[in-house]
Amino acid sequence: MPKQRKIDQVAELQDKLGRCSVAIATDHTGLTVNALNDLRRSLRQKNVEYRVVKNSLTYLAADGAEVPHLKGVIRGPTALAFGYGNPAEAASVLEGYIRSTRSVLAIRGGILGARIMTPSDVLTLTTLPPREVLVARVLGQLQAPVAGLLGQLQAPMQRLLGALQHEMSQFLLLLQQRVEQLKAKEGAK
Repeated sequence: MPKQRKIDQVAELQDKLGRCSVAIATDHTGLTVNALNDLRRSLRQKNVEYRVVKNSLTYLAADGAEVPHLKGVIRGPTALAFGYGNPAEAASVLEGYIRSTRSVLAIRGGILGARIMTPSDVLTLTTLPPREVLVARVLGQLQAPVAGLLGQLQAPMQRLLGALQHEMSQFLLLLQQRVEQLKAKEGAK
């Protein structure tokens, strides 16, 4: 019979896995307690939780949260970073921490929705622009064909309008010349 403490831990992990937008598995061996606290503090600022997990309990939680593919990245001493906002922020903070402190912390992989990520996939997340920029790019690409079509549809009308304006200016010039001729005739009489 499992202890209540373990049942609660599985339920808590299951809840975190169900709510998070990204979960990144790391190997935390070799980190001091102070280094772990610094990492947690920097992750907390970006709405990311960092928790050392027991593999067997995490396997149970992954099955319960319907993300069994997480088991593929859980091996050996593992800590999980649970990101609840922009998935790229969690990866960026981890990568930035490793780079700036020259930490022994190693990224093992992660999950992004139903997709399993390799360590290189997690690092690729760090290079992605913010969500707003990606949305703007997609909208721009969607609008480009419509704008091109609009330009093609307007071009004949603009050419016609240009031709009419040219003819009108020629007609006005001719009228003005005729008025001057008539004035000149009246002045000669």
